[in-house]
Amino acid sequence: MLRVQKASQRTLVRRLRPATWHAARRGLATASEPYDTVIIGPGGYVAAIKAAQKGLKTACIEKRGALGGTCLNVGCIPSKAMLHNSHLYHQTKTDLQRRGIEVSDVSLNISQMLKAKEDAVTSLTKGIEVLFKQNKVDYIKGTASFLSPTRLSVQLNEGGEAEVEAKNIIIATGSDVTPFPGGAIEIDEEQIVSSTGALSLPQVPEKMVVIGGGVIGLELGSVWSRLGAQVTVVEFLGAIGGAGLDEEMAKQFQRSLAKQGLKFLLNTKVLSAEKKDGKVYIKTESAKGGKEDTLEADVVLVAVGRRPYTEGLNLDKIGVELDTKGRVVIDDQFNTTIQGIKCIGDVTFGPMLAHKAEEEGIAAVEYIKSGHGHVNYLAIPSVVYTHPEVAWVGKTEQELKAAGVQYNIGKFPFAANSRAKTVLDTEGLVKLISEKETDRVLGVHIIGPNAGEMIAEGVLAVEYGASAEDIARTCHAHPTLSEAFKEAAMAAYDKAIHF
Repeated sequence: MLRVQKASQRTLVRRLRPATWHAARRGLATASEPYDTVIIGPGGYVAAIKAAQKGLKTACIEKRGALGGTCLNVGCIPSKAMLHNSHLYHQTKTDLQRRGIEVSDVSLNISQMLKAKEDAVTSLTKGIEVLFKQNKVDYIKGTASFLSPTRLSVQLNEGGEAEVEAKNIIIATGSDVTPFPGGAIEIDEEQIVSSTGALSLPQVPEKMVVIGGGVIGLELGSVWSRLGAQVTVVEFLGAIGGAGLDEEMAKQFQRSLAKQGLKFLLNTKVLSAEKKDGKVYIKTESAKGGKEDTLEADVVLVAVGRRPYTEGLNLDKIGVELDTKGRVVIDDQFNTTIQGIKCIGDVTFGPMLAHKAEEEGIAAVEYIKSGHGHVNYLAIPSVVYTHPEVAWVGKTEQELKAAGVQYNIGKFPFAANSRAKTVLDTEGLVKLISEKETDRVLGVHIIGPNAGEMIAEGVLAVEYGASAEDIARTCHAHPTLSEAFKEAAMAAYDKAIHF
């Protein structure tokens, strides 16, 4: 329910009444009718919609003022807008002539490109508000904190304070940017930026240093490289892409980005960054220790990861347990250590991916409604939206080797695919890994055009336990890029036809 605290003093009651009246006009729950489910966090909007569809009286509390969480507002969606539009710009300048298209006087309007990004974000966030209204989800704009396992205090964005009571509460507060370890580098979102600041730079820097060779650093580094910046990626590990990327694909991915002009310093540790005379000077050394070096940049992007966001929730007050990494501890039904409180998404274990959080949100609601839910964490795809794209699902070759699993590998290059040749986009390959004894698909790894869309077939194969032969004997339309997937499956259990 949304109500004024009975124990409040009269002055406080008077202060809260306008907010309470406003809430009543929106048709929120009454004192005698608590919510069935309340979701804390804008990224939990899928859970909120599903709960309402299941007949549960539902509210979603968020403080940003725009639904969709990090992904929609300052993550996945704006970055993909910038990736797509920067690719069009780069392609127009460097690639159209060989396709028989003559273009002259190509110039960059960075203000318009940023506006196009913001327009896409606004359209989608407003679209979620429409979905809330259609599904009768109450949207409460404010900052929530726990008073008890069933009661929340909400500092309303419009002013005042209210209480919300619910039978079930789902924490979906997401993550925020991980600061540089030790505080040696302070983000100002102007010259030293996080992923948020990197999406809104008012001009193209001449030189950019990206600290961190994971997905976020590579995507945003790629954006500004296409727009004309000299980009250097500094990575502590010996490979780019993060731990989930197949080692063979990581090497090819790095070669592809290097051909586009990105420079890489692997096995390199960043010590500090200092602003001086309009520049930023970054001190580095070998990851194993040794002689220091200094890089100069106009802009530094700190992309060393993200961390769970639980600030202000008062979880300690009600006894919700966190692990050593600050993640909310949950069981296999998304229950926290306190009955009636569940948790999904970035703020708990697993990959920090929007689609993973969406699946968890639906499953958590299904557990509330019926006691049954399902998320297959082996079938969660990952995508890097550079060009070429990189996508994968399931096990990597190095993981299977370490586990002693016997496997077969089928590969097929896009250079041998008729559609890729037709559109002059032949870089990359499909790599399919199947269990040697059963032929069951264990992992799929793609680098190349449209990899992010093609990986869906691999996810389906992993989810349903398909064999490589199942895929190879499934008719794929010709000419399509997906034929490379079919050919890789053929190569895994027998032989490819066109390579």
